[in-house]
Amino acid sequence: MIYYTADEVLEKANEAIGKTFGEIDKTNRLKKGNKGGLGQVIEESLFEYKVNSDARADFEEAGVELKVTAFKRNKNGTISAKERLVLNIINYMEEVKTTFETSSFWKKNETILLMIYEWLPNTNQKDFYIYKNILHRFSEADLEIIKKDWETIINKIRAGKAHELSEGDTNYLGACPKGANKSSLRKQPYSDILAMQRAFSLKSSYMTAIMRKYILQEDLVGFAAAHELKEKSLEELLENRFSPYTGMTVKELAKRLNIEFKPKAKHFNANLVSALLGVKGTRLDSIEEFAKANIQFKTVRLEPSGKPQESMSFEQIDFHQWTTETWEDSFIRHKFLETKFLFVVFEYKETKKQNPNRDLYLKGIKLWNMPLQTIDKEIRQVWDEVNKVIKEGIQIECKKNGTKYVEHNNLPKSNFNGVAHIRPKARDGQDKVELPTGERITKQCFWLNNTFIAEILTH
Repeated sequence: MIYYTADEVLEKANEAIGKTFGEIDKTNRLKKGNKGGLGQVIEESLFEYKVNSDARADFEEAGVELKVTAFKRNKNGTISAKERLVLNIINYMEEVKTTFETSSFWKKNETILLMIYEWLPNTNQKDFYIYKNILHRFSEADLEIIKKDWETIINKIRAGKAHELSEGDTNYLGACPKGANKSSLRKQPYSDILAMQRAFSLKSSYMTAIMRKYILQEDLVGFAAAHELKEKSLEELLENRFSPYTGMTVKELAKRLNIEFKPKAKHFNANLVSALLGVKGTRLDSIEEFAKANIQFKTVRLEPSGKPQESMSFEQIDFHQWTTETWEDSFIRHKFLETKFLFVVFEYKETKKQNPNRDLYLKGIKLWNMPLQTIDKEIRQVWDEVNKVIKEGIQIECKKNGTKYVEHNNLPKSNFNGVAHIRPKARDGQDKVELPTGERITKQCFWLNNTFIAEILTH
């Protein structure tokens, strides 16, 4: 059957709401155990068309691309996308000849029918059911960001750097690896280096925001208007929001923005940032651009020397996870591949000796993502070393320091490779976790060295 309008496609899709994939599957595709089987079940058994990898939209006459995707419920009551939404393969040789409007991405994905199911652990895929259908068209503001993301990807290919593409390069639209393994390589036009095969994709953070909107009816608050995004990048707009306040003390900022001055309060800095962005009172994970681009906020305090006061901490380490995952699928690799960081930088203008109650001044911001080379070299070195130390048996020793006993271990320290290290971030020495070997160790976190942060801020 030919569908001539998007509404006709949606009407047919809605026949599947509440039905399991097992009930929909007329060709026993699920019994064949094919990867991508759920999407193929919908194509063959609901819409009754042949599975294909055509460069055109699935419903060409209606201008609609079909995607089957999932959400999951988190322990804290929130929901998130199960994964990024993989779109069409990037043909490095051809895509560089196009404009955004004539690109394969836009021709294929201008309107996407999202058929959404709820992913449940320990459940056979035949028992997953269609929860909701959405006819997704990009909002005007989203489209401006996606156009710039597309240009970032294509400009990197035009510079002969397709082999250096990383999902951290962009905000909403990514260039994700797409192939049987990392040996799935293809030619690129302006370099002899073979590049990993990649596909355009909507990042998992973007898809999570879509799920939050349509499934939980959660409203996200944007700080950037479409007309501003036409003229400036997200980074430039962030700079514009913060620059009028540069050089002011935190106390002056609080007074100007009408925020209670409680710098030691848990959410004080986050409240300050939302007010500076013009969306006062909005949680940072409910700011639309932050949620969709997976931008995480980090405060940096610089000493008068220009060196950050402290190294930067991240999540507590789950050693069981670290020692059972592969590097390619590791939590820490994906964390830095998929996250952008908004460093809000404050500075002390006097030393503690000069002024014990010294004021903090807003110096500026930096939107940063970790380069792929750093992730796959220095961050991997730390990941490998942690696995090696645990495999060989971690050396834990308590030494007296004044009146207290301090736990020491042989996990990588700040002098390991100049980028990252492992050390405790616990309430006290009694706050322990169990290692895969059965030993107990004070809770440990992953840290980026303060010297590395200083390098980032000066480049």
